[in-house]
Amino acid sequence: MGQDSVVQIASTAMGLARTELESHWIPFTDNKSFKDDPRLVVKGEGVYLWNQHGDKLLDGASGLFTTAAGHCRPEITEAVAAQLAQLDYIPSFLRSHPRSFELANKLVPLLPADMNHVFFCNSGSEAVDSAMKIALQYHASRGEGGRNVFVSRDRAYHGVNIGGTSLSGLMKNRQGFNAMVPGVVHMRSTFDPEQRYSMGQPLLRGEELADDLLRIVQTHGAKSIAACFIEPIAGSTGVLVPPVGYLERIRELCDEHEILMVMDEVLTGFGRTGAAFASDAFGVVPDIMTMAKALTNGAQPMGAVAVQDEIYETVVNAHPRDVVELAHGYTYSAHPAACAAAVATLDIFEKDKLFDRAAEMSAYFLESVFSLQNLGVVTDVRGYGMLAGFDVASEGAPGARGNLLQKRLFDAGLHIKTTGDAGLLAPALIVEKEQIDEMVEILKQELIRL
Repeated sequence: MGQDSVVQIASTAMGLARTELESHWIPFTDNKSFKDDPRLVVKGEGVYLWNQHGDKLLDGASGLFTTAAGHCRPEITEAVAAQLAQLDYIPSFLRSHPRSFELANKLVPLLPADMNHVFFCNSGSEAVDSAMKIALQYHASRGEGGRNVFVSRDRAYHGVNIGGTSLSGLMKNRQGFNAMVPGVVHMRSTFDPEQRYSMGQPLLRGEELADDLLRIVQTHGAKSIAACFIEPIAGSTGVLVPPVGYLERIRELCDEHEILMVMDEVLTGFGRTGAAFASDAFGVVPDIMTMAKALTNGAQPMGAVAVQDEIYETVVNAHPRDVVELAHGYTYSAHPAACAAAVATLDIFEKDKLFDRAAEMSAYFLESVFSLQNLGVVTDVRGYGMLAGFDVASEGAPGARGNLLQKRLFDAGLHIKTTGDAGLLAPALIVEKEQIDEMVEILKQELIRL
């Protein structure tokens, strides 16, 4: 897309009247303020975005942690177009198409050992709710249908469907939705104010915090607990990196009490930690893994759930031939265009060695972001791999300052994600050092202004 096309699209976007914005109920947004002063994006390329005024911005969040290989990769565009021209849709209920098997077979080598079966859906939220149902089905299939309690954590984010909202430990995501899934209990988050400004894994209290799971076992009984859901790095809340020993102790307790360990890798998957998955980076293997976002580089909606062989075989073998084993799925599960996008994306990751590149760039990225700690308004900085978060001192209502910051950053030429008064940075894995420098410089200037 040339500059003339950008100008033309931008002019059209700028011409939208306030009334023309009203029909779209925008998610996770203050619609009244947004529609009075909209921030629209009309183009993406590499690590850059263009707004409706034609201004060029750096994308410091890879879209929404989705676009790890950079925006508008022609390989993905061409693969999706070719797939749509050949087969636009077929349901995955009692039917399928070759691309879905091609994708599953490309994914499996990236997954932990003995995790050779993948269930496709359309988002991270769907992946989490699917994982919950798979966990329940697994226990029922082995004669332990009484295991129906789920364990999550304070400050956890596991999507926005009813199951994931029930697992959520973020108060704002739960407010107004009173009919939650029963039987969800929460451990403490791993945030520790005594270990602020930890680059990488905090060194202390890992096993102590993980033993919250033991206390839940002692309260509810191990035989009632189906699964423990863990974000290896609690992302949306502001990048809470697990302390040393934490994930290992959770794994140990799950093994001891036959509780399924579910790692929600929706945000951390596909190179964000400098490895294929955070499971690899931290050396802890889950029983079930959820993924989405960078699976298709954000070019098509898609999510997936990978399970250990023993889970798949238990569910499938508990039913006779000609009986559906898992009565679950979605109209658009393994959509042909999404599968094509994902296959092309995985090819890019491999060809460009982006996981290795992330590992090599991580130190520079983290050191650059941690330079923000010298600013008075910044109260913490955290990070691992190519993912970092920082907190700003609250002023007025919680989250007001963070909301103001993301607006000012966008206007200054930088797109990031904020949650409350936390900012999150996760540039595309193709980012160059000079672009990191520019992102951090814009951040510093706007934080000084705040």
